[in-house]
Amino acid sequence: MIKRLFFLLVLFLNINNANTEEKKMILKLKDGDVEIELYPKIAPNHVKRFEILANEGKYDGVVFHRVIDGFMAQTGDVKFGNSNSPEFNLELAGTGGSDLPDLKAEFSDVAHNRGVLSMARSQDPNSANSQFYIVFESAPHLDRNYSAFGKVIKGMEFVDMIKKGQGSNGSVDDPDKIISLSSKK
Repeated sequence: MIKRLFFLLVLFLNINNANTEEKKMILKLKDGDVEIELYPKIAPNHVKRFEILANEGKYDGVVFHRVIDGFMAQTGDVKFGNSNSPEFNLELAGTGGSDLPDLKAEFSDVAHNRGVLSMARSQDPNSANSQFYIVFESAPHLDRNYSAFGKVIKGMEFVDMIKKGQGSNGSVDDPDKIISLSSKK
């Protein structure tokens, strides 16, 4: 009887693990590749949006328009921040988004520690669209106020090399950009 229960438990765990889909992305930067693990159970709508835009190539060529040393690197303005687009305008980068509707907040208890990805938004908690940021250092003031949806699991040293901005808002002249962003195969 114990062997049978043990066998059923092992079988259940294997089936359960087989149904657990890992969602990982590769962010190609000028200095190297960054592997990102997504959190679909924590922020399913933000993960879905991120994957859709990435896999459609919308993030390819988008600049890191706001980078504050010791805090975060912000990117993802697919309208005005895409250096490959005729609409590219560095002065407007950070004010645009995708043509898709804004997302409702998916706040969680995920701490904004080094490497966490979270969606940028305006003062309206339900205004996230395409812009996101990667945290350089722990930023507890962001916890439960922004929708964290993933984390860098390899290559954070390449994120650290992104060109930093100037002043308190971290705007970047001649910014680094996303070379490509896609699902890990």
